[in-house]
Amino acid sequence: IEVAHSDKGISLSQRKYTLDLLQETGMLGYKSADTPLEPNSHLKNKEGKPVDKGSYQRFVGRLIYLTHTRPDIAFAVSIVSQYMHDPHSSHLEAAYRILRYLKSSPGRGILFSQNSHLTLEAYTDSDWACCPDDRRSTSGYCTFVGGNLVTWRSKKQMVVARSSAEAEFRSVAHGICELLWLQGLLADLNFPVQSPMKLFCDSKSAISIAHNPVQHDRTKHVEIDRHFIKEKLEQEVIIMHFISSEAQLANVFTKSLGGKLFCPIVSKLGMIDIHA
Repeated sequence: IEVAHSDKGISLSQRKYTLDLLQETGMLGYKSADTPLEPNSHLKNKEGKPVDKGSYQRFVGRLIYLTHTRPDIAFAVSIVSQYMHDPHSSHLEAAYRILRYLKSSPGRGILFSQNSHLTLEAYTDSDWACCPDDRRSTSGYCTFVGGNLVTWRSKKQMVVARSSAEAEFRSVAHGICELLWLQGLLADLNFPVQSPMKLFCDSKSAISIAHNPVQHDRTKHVEIDRHFIKEKLEQEVIIMHFISSEAQLANVFTKSLGGKLFCPIVSKLGMIDIHA
């Protein structure tokens, strides 16, 4: 990981690692792509011809290491890593597409700028029943400390959600857990967070369930998450805000977006071309 200091702040990137990976795979001469995945694409099991499992696992493993400074490829890498044990040609092509995207900006990294506050914020989102193989949803979140992106995650949910609200609700619970962990970490570093932490969600149904104390059949299967979220809201540890889908930064961790939506979100995450 390369560290660069400037008037804007401190930047982290993996430019040399990216260029080495492009050279070793012979992708330096290929045309670059503007997004890590084809927009609205969904990979399936056993699609195409089988490929060498060992080579595929090593290749995807190197991509996983790149996500330490490249949250813009986190969703794409999480998708191709789901086929580690039985990779096929369609999965390998998707992994090569990530490399073509990296070729367009090998020096892109995260900027940490100095701000006058330590506000904790999280954006949570989900893509309901997006996996064509088992219809599980994908959760995604990203958290900011003082306006700087510090953690992010894109992961398939462990169980099948019966509604989009349930999928969103589980993502909200993950986001709150991450905020609480960051709050504890900052307290250990003698930077206690006094003001309530903010969580942004684009699901009015999930926000309504979180504030509604009434039990009914539709929420029994997420009862633990519901009580956990409601407790933090009542303690005013967390404040939930509705945000439009267009302004939802966590979209980039749950969906394969087109360039017109993808590029502005990546910019808002604080990613810049450090070596441009």
